[in-house]
Amino acid sequence: MLNTAFLKKLCMTNGISGDEGKVRALIEKRITGFDTEIQTDTMGNLLVHKKGKEKAKRKVLLTAHMDEVGFIVTGINSDGTLRIEPVGGIDRRVAYGKRVTVGSSDICGAVSVKPIHLLKSDEKDSVIPIDKMVVDIGTDTREDTLKYISYGDSVCFAPNYSEEKGIIMAKALDDRAGCFILTELLRQELPYDIYCSFVVQEEIGLRGAKAAAYTIDPDFAIVVESTTAGDIQGSDEANCVCSVGSGAVLSFMDRSAIYDKECLELAINTAQECKIPYQIKKAIAGGNDAGAIHISRGGVKTIAVSLPCRYLHSQTGLISKSDLEDSYNLVRETALKLAVY
Repeated sequence: MLNTAFLKKLCMTNGISGDEGKVRALIEKRITGFDTEIQTDTMGNLLVHKKGKEKAKRKVLLTAHMDEVGFIVTGINSDGTLRIEPVGGIDRRVAYGKRVTVGSSDICGAVSVKPIHLLKSDEKDSVIPIDKMVVDIGTDTREDTLKYISYGDSVCFAPNYSEEKGIIMAKALDDRAGCFILTELLRQELPYDIYCSFVVQEEIGLRGAKAAAYTIDPDFAIVVESTTAGDIQGSDEANCVCSVGSGAVLSFMDRSAIYDKECLELAINTAQECKIPYQIKKAIAGGNDAGAIHISRGGVKTIAVSLPCRYLHSQTGLISKSDLEDSYNLVRETALKLAVY
């Protein structure tokens, strides 16, 4: 059974796209001293070579992204409130009223809009766009706010984490759950070498993965991700992409990549042989770092192993601990088969 204490640390740490330093430092400390060669590239990606008992026939890259969605401070109003813009894809319906932290000192704030008693009748049923929302940190003037906040500061959903009855709820499970799987794998003794990358800026265009894949130049890649679970209220069967508690998720295609059929078949066979619960993603939706990796250099045979997560890109996601275990096991066993493929 996986000890999820480090997952909690990852989820309780802030790191939107372009500001992943605290997350990277946690990960580097966690994996240092386990036959790992570690470097940080110019973009801020953490690139790791894990030595196994034997050299692998093929270079296999496992990758997860460190960044989470959030906001950035674009202006300060005369009343001290902050103007913000989204960093990554955030449904504006999940933003209003949420507690956030701002800047490197994690100043507490709340996302605010015009109160309902001041709304016109035609405004009450509409969703306020994010550029009409502000963050209130309790100051009254621009000058007072500038004592604590700077333009360009990160705004993150306030950290939260709970684990009970086999369910984990937290912010930033996309993709700290993937990062956690890789860190725990790197701390184990392995029969063959593998490479791992903990990448930046996935949420704003797969930017870190593009550089990491070019540097490592792998034969195969496994993207370890969290993906949208569709088993929620109001979702019909056709739109139920995957379900929490039904195992690791394998995809044949999404909006950024068509996954290598041979590698996908190998992953399915591995899951069946090892009796690892898995499910096939039932929709062509979303995208991940595979979109950048599979077209790196001369091309990379790429698949994704994803963790079903409800309420993705919100303040609180929901995953199953059993799915986390299944994803870890499937990533490990598939990577080792690819290493000697």
